[in-house]
Amino acid sequence: MMWRKVGVALAGASLISFVALWEGDKKIAYADKLAYNVPTVCHGHTGPDVRVGDVWTKARCDAVLIGNLEKHGQGLLKCVSVPINQNQFDALSSWTFNVGIGAACGSTLVKLLNAGQYSEACNQLPRWDRAGGKQVRGLTNRRNAEKALCLTPVQPHRKAVA
Repeated sequence: MMWRKVGVALAGASLISFVALWEGDKKIAYADKLAYNVPTVCHGHTGPDVRVGDVWTKARCDAVLIGNLEKHGQGLLKCVSVPINQNQFDALSSWTFNVGIGAACGSTLVKLLNAGQYSEACNQLPRWDRAGGKQVRGLTNRRNAEKALCLTPVQPHRKAVA
């Protein structure tokens, strides 16, 4: 697992589980209707290696998800200039994976975050619930979950009492 000076784990178990919940897990590549028929497979993976009808293994899907989350998490961190906690990182990396690094880094959300307006930044997430110009219930639900996670303080670890 990789670490960055802001103290977050890239593609940690919590982020992987969170994104997998929202992206689903389709082993047969399909044309994603919400994403202008872009060939998609596994947990929302797109790219030149995806062709509609291809069948991917669970191991390949898991490896690609980790790689995608690390790529998008690192992309997010390159445009964030303030420290963020693990919950903020996980929520915003999930969002960045879904909307793209360029859209995330150019957003009002990141501008607010970099201005130290953490709550205001997290509260921007529900605005990103549209695909093809239309509000999508699944994206609304996802953004609300990301917002809740983003606003959740990280609890300190406690020692077990014998």
